[in-house]
Amino acid sequence: MPVAGRGPLLVLRLAHAAKVRASRKAADDALAHEITVLHIASRKTYGVPRIHAELRRPGRRINRKRIERIMREQGIQGAHWRQRRSLTRPDKKARPAPDLIGRDIHAAQPGTKLGR
Repeated sequence: MPVAGRGPLLVLRLAHAAKVRASRKAADDALAHEITVLHIASRKTYGVPRIHAELRRPGRRINRKRIERIMREQGIQGAHWRQRRSLTRPDKKARPAPDLIGRDIHAAQPGTKLGR
């Protein structure tokens, strides 16, 4: 398909780019299938680091970020067992700390006590 006002080299570049995109999409689809098989075999517990390690185990070179992208696009996530909790918990019965400086922070109207 010729592009108006463009040379034949641009047409060739566009055609080549389309072929490259199609081959990359096919490779990503095949990789997505492998990732899905590994994820299901792990009872849907493996996340990106373990999937990456499993794919690299036979000596295959593959980028971790590519695995992240494919897993994100496919909606595949590892299991999260631990819940995040804070280490410091306030005592519900404790009295508030006394104001040792004796500040008067109450204003009769908003904006009246801005300075000292």
